[in-house]
Amino acid sequence: MPRSKKFRRARLIMILLAVLLIAGLVGGGWWAVDTVRSSFPQVSGTVKVPGMSAPVDVVRDDKGIPQLYADTDADLFRAQGYVQAQDRFWEMDVRRHITAGRLSEMFGSASVEKDTLLRTMGWRQVAQKEWDTVLSEDTKRNLTAYTEGVNAWLAEHPGGAGASLEYALLGTVNSGYEPEKWDPVDSVAWLKAMAWSLSGNMQEEIDRSLLTQDFTAEQIEQLYPGYPYERNGTIVKTGKLSGDGTYTPGAGATVPPAPGAGTAASSAQARAAAQSLLGDLSEKVAALPELLGPQGQGIGSNSWVVAGANTTTGRPMLANDPHLGPGMPSIWYQMGLHCRAVSPTCHYDTAGYTFAGMPGVVIGHNKDIAWGFTNLGADVTDLYLEKVTGPDTYLLDNKDMKFTVRKETIKVAGGEDRTITVRTTQDGMPLISDQSSEDQKVGQYAPAGNAAPDRAAGYGVALRWTALVPGKTMDAVFELDRATDFAGFRAAAQDFAVPAQNLIYADTKGNIGYQAPGLIPVRGKGDGRYPAPGWDSAYAWKSGYLPFKSLPYAYNPPEGYIVTANQAVVDPSYKALLTTDWEYGTRAKEITDQIQEKLKNGGKISLDDMQSMQLDNTSVMAKELVPLLLKVQISDPYVREAQDLLRDWNYHQDADSAAAAYYNGVWRALLTLAFGQKFPADLRVEGDCLLVRQKRDNTLPDDALGGAAQAVTECGTRKAAQAQPDGGDRWTEVVRQQLADPKSPWWDYIDSDHQQQHGLDNLLAEALKDARQDLTSRLSKDISTWSWGRLHQLTLQEPTLGSDDSSIASGLVHKLLNRGPYKLSGGSAAVDATGWNAAAGYDVDWIPSMRMVVDLSDFDSSRWINVGGASGHAFHPNYNDQTELWASGRLLPWAYTKDAVTKAGKNTLTLTN
Repeated sequence: MPRSKKFRRARLIMILLAVLLIAGLVGGGWWAVDTVRSSFPQVSGTVKVPGMSAPVDVVRDDKGIPQLYADTDADLFRAQGYVQAQDRFWEMDVRRHITAGRLSEMFGSASVEKDTLLRTMGWRQVAQKEWDTVLSEDTKRNLTAYTEGVNAWLAEHPGGAGASLEYALLGTVNSGYEPEKWDPVDSVAWLKAMAWSLSGNMQEEIDRSLLTQDFTAEQIEQLYPGYPYERNGTIVKTGKLSGDGTYTPGAGATVPPAPGAGTAASSAQARAAAQSLLGDLSEKVAALPELLGPQGQGIGSNSWVVAGANTTTGRPMLANDPHLGPGMPSIWYQMGLHCRAVSPTCHYDTAGYTFAGMPGVVIGHNKDIAWGFTNLGADVTDLYLEKVTGPDTYLLDNKDMKFTVRKETIKVAGGEDRTITVRTTQDGMPLISDQSSEDQKVGQYAPAGNAAPDRAAGYGVALRWTALVPGKTMDAVFELDRATDFAGFRAAAQDFAVPAQNLIYADTKGNIGYQAPGLIPVRGKGDGRYPAPGWDSAYAWKSGYLPFKSLPYAYNPPEGYIVTANQAVVDPSYKALLTTDWEYGTRAKEITDQIQEKLKNGGKISLDDMQSMQLDNTSVMAKELVPLLLKVQISDPYVREAQDLLRDWNYHQDADSAAAAYYNGVWRALLTLAFGQKFPADLRVEGDCLLVRQKRDNTLPDDALGGAAQAVTECGTRKAAQAQPDGGDRWTEVVRQQLADPKSPWWDYIDSDHQQQHGLDNLLAEALKDARQDLTSRLSKDISTWSWGRLHQLTLQEPTLGSDDSSIASGLVHKLLNRGPYKLSGGSAAVDATGWNAAAGYDVDWIPSMRMVVDLSDFDSSRWINVGGASGHAFHPNYNDQTELWASGRLLPWAYTKDAVTKAGKNTLTLTN
């Protein structure tokens, strides 16, 4: 008989008490200490790993970061699999269940909705096709060796026994769970998760469609203004497309050799190598960021590279800090992969950041080149409205077409299996609205044109996305790790299908470069800003994708530096459509301005300069808004006291700054008054309840709520991660443009007495007052106690058992697995991009997930830092030993050469057959 809930709870309490003893929170004996340590990895001595052709050394420093030394590729990646499983197997196991849509097998019915959407998209099936049809034999051999290493470790922990604390906790509610053997496709599939997190403007498509409930097309365009090309510039300064579609850099830039035209060795390697519809879709989409980080707008990164002529060493320097959702353990895993001698049988000598569960190094350097990533933001997802005419048919060019229909069975721990039906169009687009109420709202409200078929209760919504096409990104990872020059780098980039990234480059010979890679769709009609009419084939994607030769690049540009921070890649003279939803370039301009300031009068940039630039927390918007706020006449001394904090503020968002706290409170209040209170519930954060007109129309509020108009309370339904207005870079541009018109209708608002008010000055005064009240309630009445860090805090959550909706969620479990809170400097549109959603509060929801600065004159002088630590084992010394350093802006020395690694080494483990 199944155990009772009472019994399971009692067992959980017993385990928690034991773990608390183990952790030293209460105290405990030798037995308890030995129990928790039994899951920690062996880091010294010798371990037998079947298949090794020769011993592999694993050298770890005091942070537990492993550097591997082997004689063959197979041994190197076999060791990588074993070592990553030692440190992070729980994380790896969870990740493969995410990408396969099998979370419910581990966590029960709470994960069914996530699995439903993931099964509908079919991430795992696409990854299997990549393995079956497109990946190179070299890549498959590396993945197979990696898999053997993972399974060698798993054989030492059958059924997950003693593998980690999480398996013990999971056993209290799912005692029958045992992890399966690793499969090479498990590694490939994780790239789909990263592609989803960085997939461009799908959320913008949804939001624009939902806004059509209440706003005109002109008003929506004001909420999505054009990119400020003149003010914030582009990544590639000049260039053109020739008649055959080839991109050519502008005058002054070096034109590199074509991809694959490098040395014979690198060339050989490359060759071998609806009201109920739209609203619910957003809810389904919002469920995935709990595990992967917030998706879409606002998620970006910083990277820049400076040529040797402009550095203190005479060689290039490169910086990178990708912005992703926080979690415990970190999304990144630091390691080095070294052949003792690079040879035809052992090709790698690289170090950097990778993902637990995936071989190779994703971002980092080898002995010849360094590279970094930021999100290109290319529009690689389109939603299509589909006129569904029957259970298995839809309309296309006035004809009924057959869906491809398949059944998916979702196994549920502790519950009954769920069977779902997945319908796919002839173009391979899954009908995601079948599983998503937000997508159903898209189908109800999205503009469709006068020639559209009868909407009835709404259209179906299908998803077209480049990541649902088999691609060679896994090949590209290994090709990057092996590349020796810009030609090899570009050859690797040509295979980098998803997610579309800005790739920056530097080499030891002094060259710097940039390449935009990725599968970029070529559309028929439409620009991807709104869902397209699926019943009209003119809106379908054309066969093939934008040719690689058409994608922008730069090589040794005359400026002597390249900055990528999610700004526009090219100006409108570039005719191919990459996206219409660029980030707005605030961070990019700040970085560029700092570089130019350093280079004035023949100045040079040092590695310390590169590091300090990553920590710039200036609020650019505050420079424009604060002078206006200080002009507002405030009679209430209680509010004026807070207003005076802004008078001598330097616009830095330091954690200990009271002025930064108050400014951001005012910014949040301004957004709520001007925009948030006008938005439909589908975009506002859940629990945000407003008194609104019962009947909406496409105008902004123009009268007090009252009189003849009936008003009702309407509460927001959005998860915090997707709620609007979020206050990110787009909103700085929206507000900046509206500030030019003090009488703009956007400055109309409803005050606390439910009376209509007008004009910018009145709204700013109301925002100053509201922020004073908000911070008083959150912090104290005494403004001398205020600080930005008390509001702006980061909690690192383990995303499954450590989350609030876990089946065993409790304060005790959270204390075991989660870490924080940490009081942080920075902000959403600052270079130090500790993002927060103004619609939901001040808590940090995306971060610089790691930071690195690479010195191409001496790799051992490079620096790096991670969030969390190398280990995925709670209470291990390396579980969270880098976070405090990261939060304070410090970086660790990054040993690379054998001598430096040996000197920094603390433990050495040898893997033998």
